[in-house]
Amino acid sequence: MVDALRAAGASVLEAKVYGWVAPADPGPLLRLCARVAEGDVHALTFTSAPAAVSFLQTAKDQDLLPAVTAMLQHQVVAVAVGPVTAAPLIRADIPVVQPGRARLGAMVRELSVQLPARLAQKVTAAGHLLEIRGTGVLVDGVFVTPGPTGMALLRKLSRHPGQVVSRAELISELSGGGSDTHAVEVAIGRLRTALGDPRLIQTVVKRGYRLAFDPEVASTGRY
Repeated sequence: MVDALRAAGASVLEAKVYGWVAPADPGPLLRLCARVAEGDVHALTFTSAPAAVSFLQTAKDQDLLPAVTAMLQHQVVAVAVGPVTAAPLIRADIPVVQPGRARLGAMVRELSVQLPARLAQKVTAAGHLLEIRGTGVLVDGVFVTPGPTGMALLRKLSRHPGQVVSRAELISELSGGGSDTHAVEVAIGRLRTALGDPRLIQTVVKRGYRLAFDPEVASTGRY
């Protein structure tokens, strides 16, 4: 456009109306990269291509790019305002949700539809409906946060509802690892308290624990 105006004899003064610079304080960005790598974020929204490039470069500088990319490919939803913004993410093999119109409002509406559908895992247990999300769980519509260890145990138990998971298998979900089965018992007790109904997680003597499961309710969709 500038060339065409000048070719027509106009004197053109170019004004920069939009620019992107690195943040003066990189701390929040560094923490965001770490939280994404740990799967502690539901979704990331991007409104400019330079911001997407900066995020990926920051993750690379922190040796977190493989973990961040894996999370964005499988667990954390990446949302871009439009195709130009999405391009750096797509080049990194990251699937991107985009609205039909490249507008901020349209992106927010798309996110409000996509996020619950993609992230919530629904399971019935002991007459309750559980919706397991990123950092918490809805129990009959009430959101509770059992903490990182509790969520790790709940995800392990919910992969195969009704099946027994041994204490040895659950130990691997505890922060810090170890081999103390008593630590599993304590963590399960705290998870039961957080969920509000101890019947949700059943103890199978000398074998381990299982998430209470009603296959008839699950198959019919009745809650």
